[in-house]
Amino acid sequence: MTALTPAAEWTSEDDFESFVATHQVALRRYALALTGNGPDADDLLQTTMVKMYLAWNRVDDRASAMAYARTTMARSYVSAWRRWGRRESPTADVPETVLTPADTTADRDLIWRGLAGLGRRQRAVVVLRYFDDLDLATIAATLGISVGTVKSQLSRALDNLRHSISGDPS
Repeated sequence: MTALTPAAEWTSEDDFESFVATHQVALRRYALALTGNGPDADDLLQTTMVKMYLAWNRVDDRASAMAYARTTMARSYVSAWRRWGRRESPTADVPETVLTPADTTADRDLIWRGLAGLGRRQRAVVVLRYFDDLDLATIAATLGISVGTVKSQLSRALDNLRHSISGDPS
């Protein structure tokens, strides 16, 4: 059995369901890293799956299906602000969180708060670079932007994260 199967042999609805069953958890984690919260991650995952279903016949092989899904998800996340604007709004009450061991919880919370303070494009670039461990050219291709834009967005994002972690407002 070869790793690359022609699309004509696996375009059935059962094969799409198999793809979703196999990759749903990994794609949900990826969506959570991009959005920072469960409901938005679920929405992003659903949007990605709808787009994948509609394009299923154009996906060349199983190996590229996951890459196609990740690219679709990253682009959908970055372009969402164009349609809706920022949906986040400040609240007076901080939601309750489930605590784990102190050091990991504090570090994780600090990272999530820092990521939440970034713009969509900066956050996507950081997630693709450090969560997915992609090189700059691959990030640029994934998001449909230039390598120079990736570099500048990553630099600004890391600067913003440094300031938010250190508590320095400048």
